[in-house]
Amino acid sequence: MQPTAIVLLVIAAFAHASWNFLGKSRSPGIAFFLVATAAGTCFLFPAVLYRTAATASFTAEVWLLLLGTGFCQAIYFSGLAGAYRSGHMSIAYPLARSSPAIVLLIVAFMLGRRHEVSWVCAAGIVCVVGGCFFLPMKFFSDFRVKNYLNATCLFALMAALGTAGYSLIDDHALRILRSFPINEGAHTHTTLVYTFWEGVFVVGWLGIFNLASGEWRAIKGVVKGHTGYVVVAGIAIYITYALVLISMKYADNVSYVVGFRQLSIPLGALMGITFLREPRPLPKLLGVAIIFAGVVMVAAGRN
Repeated sequence: MQPTAIVLLVIAAFAHASWNFLGKSRSPGIAFFLVATAAGTCFLFPAVLYRTAATASFTAEVWLLLLGTGFCQAIYFSGLAGAYRSGHMSIAYPLARSSPAIVLLIVAFMLGRRHEVSWVCAAGIVCVVGGCFFLPMKFFSDFRVKNYLNATCLFALMAALGTAGYSLIDDHALRILRSFPINEGAHTHTTLVYTFWEGVFVVGWLGIFNLASGEWRAIKGVVKGHTGYVVVAGIAIYITYALVLISMKYADNVSYVVGFRQLSIPLGALMGITFLREPRPLPKLLGVAIIFAGVVMVAAGRN
């Protein structure tokens, strides 16, 4: 993974942990993320006007991939909302962020791309996921399966599956777009345009989820009571994800990107412990330390 990718992902990690902190502090539902996504998508609209040729280069396959990644993002936001409503950020956030790394590592091996992922990187991803098993524990003797069969963990797993899905789809879609001659030399602008259209699809799917869950009245409450927070969160969401998508150009495999993104895990956990005054038992602190060590291994792991 090139230094450019590392710098972009460090910035993205701080921004990601920050908007999650804003969201958790507002006890978000699906309506919160719907309004935030809409605000963040509007923020990216000038990129579409500036480079209309990028949209024109989208093939039918890319539009189908956008439909799929929008669904996965909506699953992610819905799972995140449920996890934050039912549990602590210092538990829900690390669980939601870590699991996709191991899923994508397995997928890379299944797709015959194992040569793109070094063993140091693979070991780092395992550390990231392993550290998360310590997070729900109050004592080291608390390791029992039933401690993980609760709403917080299940919603966090739902968010993790959504993350794994949209990461794989976006990596494939951007490889297609970057292969077109019309986008040569304008990869960053093309990525921003792609991110905008992804946001449009996410808003559409979240709107359907909102309708299905009967939360339409909650949208009015979000707009009236949390306008400033939701706009800032929405802009941060899409600045963060645009940086992540741009960084994919500078990484050999999406597993490196997803693995290093987990730097946001200790940041998010520390925000929950420090600012939200959540419990800080020794197993949780050890888990955060193991996760951070795994992130360092991912960053250092090169073939």
